[in-house]
Amino acid sequence: MNNIKLAPLLLTFAEVASKRSYTAAAKKLGISKSAISQQIKRLEEAIGQQLLIRSTRGVLLTAAGETLLARSELLDEQLNMAFTELNQIKDQPSGLFKVSVPPFSEKEIVMPAIRQLCIEFPLITPEIVVTAKWQDLIEHQLDAAIFGGDIKDCDYRALSVSTVSEIFCASPRYTAQYGFPKNLEELAQHKFIATAWHRPKIEVFDNHLDNKQMISLDHCVKINSLATGLEATLLDMGIALLPEFLVQKHLQDGGLQRVLPECRGKDWHFYFLHQYKGEKPLHVSRFYQLYRHYFLKTCATDKV
Repeated sequence: MNNIKLAPLLLTFAEVASKRSYTAAAKKLGISKSAISQQIKRLEEAIGQQLLIRSTRGVLLTAAGETLLARSELLDEQLNMAFTELNQIKDQPSGLFKVSVPPFSEKEIVMPAIRQLCIEFPLITPEIVVTAKWQDLIEHQLDAAIFGGDIKDCDYRALSVSTVSEIFCASPRYTAQYGFPKNLEELAQHKFIATAWHRPKIEVFDNHLDNKQMISLDHCVKINSLATGLEATLLDMGIALLPEFLVQKHLQDGGLQRVLPECRGKDWHFYFLHQYKGEKPLHVSRFYQLYRHYFLKTCATDKV
């Protein structure tokens, strides 16, 4: 007896026997009642035993039918489990996931997001590039990139993450020695820590981001990373215009003081860039959700 050929018949039998109904089994399997009857008849002829008895009360199982049902149900469960596992493997993202992120966000934003992503998608291998520079996705083989500022003209998709506001700040030792500037004109007389991302003329607004002014400031030192700018400010080297969420902790513990509290710099918009025209891969969409969640959480915490 070729048992392999009987497998489809066993599954049909299990459906009829478990539901005690040819009609219900036909509906579940999407075939006619006559086709169900033919398959049950072929199975009974193959094993030489009657399995089911039709009656006015429905379908009854013979002793052989009861025994076979127990085995057939296990076969059905094993088959469903096998296909479920195959689908999970098919749907589970795997391989390299390469993303570029700006400096300053590694500890509070990037790594918590990556950690959770790896828990949810254990088959991926993250590669994180920390840079403040524009990274072309195709040239650098990136799945996604977080970028702050004005986006270059490109065909990539850009999803908004959030905005970052800037404020002027200095250390208490610096202000104790040089005093507080009372206005933007006096600010020009102070030591200023310049950053690579600011243009020669800096945009300054009031706290409602109105009344825009363009000012030029001579600098005592120039830096190209937020960490360096923060450190230079903490070391009393001058006044800096830095992201509010980056300095808020130091403002609270007294390590820094806000200078010109009625003024602030421009808001920098941060974007999540990807190159997928249609639906994004699941893990790429999830990383965007996680990065944005921790980004907003960090900014909100800093404003408390």
